[in-house]
Amino acid sequence: MATNNNGSQQKSEWALMLRALKHRNYRLFFFGQGVSLIGTWMQMAALGWLVYRLTGSPFYLGLVSFFSQMPVLFGSLIGGDFADRWPRRRTVIITQILAMIQAFLLAAMVAFGSATITRIILLSIFMGIINAIDMPTRQAFVYEMVDKKEDLPNAIALNSMIFNLARQIGPMIAGFLIGKIGEASCFFINAVSFLAVIYSLAAMRHIRTSGAKHNGAMLAGIKDGLRYAFGFVPIRSILLYTAAMSLVAMPYAVLMPVFAKSILSGGPQTYGSLLWSTGIGAFIGAIYLARRKSVQGLEKVVIVAAGVFAVGVIGFSFSRNLWLSLLLVSLPGFGVMVQMASINTILQTIVDDDKRGRVMSLHVTAFIGIAPLGSLLGGITAAHIGAPHTLLLSGLFSIAVMFLFAKKLPHIRRLIHPIYIRKGIIPEVAAGLQTAAGVASQTKD
Repeated sequence: MATNNNGSQQKSEWALMLRALKHRNYRLFFFGQGVSLIGTWMQMAALGWLVYRLTGSPFYLGLVSFFSQMPVLFGSLIGGDFADRWPRRRTVIITQILAMIQAFLLAAMVAFGSATITRIILLSIFMGIINAIDMPTRQAFVYEMVDKKEDLPNAIALNSMIFNLARQIGPMIAGFLIGKIGEASCFFINAVSFLAVIYSLAAMRHIRTSGAKHNGAMLAGIKDGLRYAFGFVPIRSILLYTAAMSLVAMPYAVLMPVFAKSILSGGPQTYGSLLWSTGIGAFIGAIYLARRKSVQGLEKVVIVAAGVFAVGVIGFSFSRNLWLSLLLVSLPGFGVMVQMASINTILQTIVDDDKRGRVMSLHVTAFIGIAPLGSLLGGITAAHIGAPHTLLLSGLFSIAVMFLFAKKLPHIRRLIHPIYIRKGIIPEVAAGLQTAAGVASQTKD
């Protein structure tokens, strides 16, 4: 009997953790995106190695990252307006096709020996423009793929889980292929992998729409979205916190090739191992979030995850041992993933449906759009004081940002509490509302 009970408990735990997969459209997207993300991480790992091989400079690592993400800073507001105006599935299909073309161009350029830092930057800008539209649209589209709103937090957590599972697999494959064949193979595989997510999007049926679409002028729509987001303290505080963390925290990822080659005296395999370990930490964080039953309490989780990130980055900056570095670098992987997935979930829960795309575009701007400024600043700083000291400063600044956000947390929780009550997220209140409805119904009878 004990064995049967344990088996039933394990099944129920898996059912809880994977509950968003019962929705057909989301299930298609989950597996299609999973294949595509492996290719994406292969390309990201190969691109970082290619830039460092061509230039030998941490500055150019930061510069390429800067140009690939700057279009998101300036263009995601337009992308968010598109997401609230046009059919989101169609938009994502178009952006995925364009991303596939970019990967094919990159593969051809490297294969024929015509890769230069200028051409890499131009293709990176092209990809950044695609992402400026794709990212806010794809985040808002998750809401339409899940038929039950209560499964939305789980869908976001599963997105993070498949993202970070691919983050483990992709760099590991890339590290092997770069050493054996070269970077072009990674770019080509990424291009082909887009076919999986394009097929999954095309195969969806009966997509749940999110209500009224925004049909006004673009500039007016953008202003309305800004006024809504920055006029509500919880959304404004979350966006400012995300932007601050992106500025001070993201250099750790950009400087990874420097640590692999110059600090740990390794090659592509060492670089792939560091990225793999970062992905392990993020994957563990995604599993933790997927097991959670409610969005309630995620504000505290953000603070704890920020502390884990800072400890990991500071420890990694001092390490000169490969195995210790692999252990320590998993902590910022955990911290970044849990913070950003939790923030995404909170925003998706409290935002009005007709402004979802524009608010998520501001989140993308804060997370991805600000990151190139941090990457460029990190590259410049590392060129002057070294990569280890740069990461030490990054960790210390992250702690400062964490404490500032923690001071605002009680006020934020008071303001979002009524929203959680209205949406039945707080279990006790939800049960009370159901009881009251039942009593009212009996009274009428």
